[in-house]
Amino acid sequence: MNSDDQPLLSSAFGAAAVAYGEHRPDYARAAVQWALEPAPGARVLDLGAGTGKLTATLAALGVEVIAVEPDLAMLAELRRELPAVRALPGSAEAIPLPDGSVDAVLAGNAMHWFDMGVAGPEIARVLAPGGVLAGLWNLIDDQVEWVAGLARVSGSAVVGPRDTPSSWRAEVANLHLPKTGGPALFGSPQQATFQHWQLRTADSLVATLATRAGLLVMPQQEREATLDRIRAYLVGGPETARGEFTLPMLTGTLRLRRL
Repeated sequence: MNSDDQPLLSSAFGAAAVAYGEHRPDYARAAVQWALEPAPGARVLDLGAGTGKLTATLAALGVEVIAVEPDLAMLAELRRELPAVRALPGSAEAIPLPDGSVDAVLAGNAMHWFDMGVAGPEIARVLAPGGVLAGLWNLIDDQVEWVAGLARVSGSAVVGPRDTPSSWRAEVANLHLPKTGGPALFGSPQQATFQHWQLRTADSLVATLATRAGLLVMPQQEREATLDRIRAYLVGGPETARGEFTLPMLTGTLRLRRL
């Protein structure tokens, strides 16, 4: 992905906020627990919270969660779904919280949108000493033959290098660690993956993929052609042609400790 496309892609979700909330998967509970394991307390910021997929898992774990999201349409959907959660407008580069006010900052499928040159020091600012920064990404398991075929049919605009475990580890480690010209802010990164299979139908999986940023910014004719090609692949495959099937997924997790 060209870095010049980043603002366009990151701003594409608001128009699809309701569909995003309905069709995007949540995150493996075990992955969230692993991310929080080293945290010194239970105050957690969900940064780039979207419609609250990760927020809901955090709330179910009983932590004190605050959600921050820059897109007002996504934020409105989060507030509608999770009215008891404190949800604020803001971004990774300008977090509306005091210094040292949270024990962990988590980002669900959002850290790759952050400008880490600015966001790294800002995240470090709001973290308590020893606090945790963690990113979580939902991945489709392309080690399964029909899933690898789905990735090929969908194209890189739909299934990119952060979406499959075969390339996720290198992509995340190389691109998304906090960068600053000053002293190191975070310790060495740790990575882990957790099984998170999902029940889908051909129609519901097409609807899920339709919320990907690359599809949201496609010209309408190209977008419809891509979705038609994906649907044809699913209805023509023995694993996915009839009723519900299991989509093999993993939640990939990256965590770092605040120094």
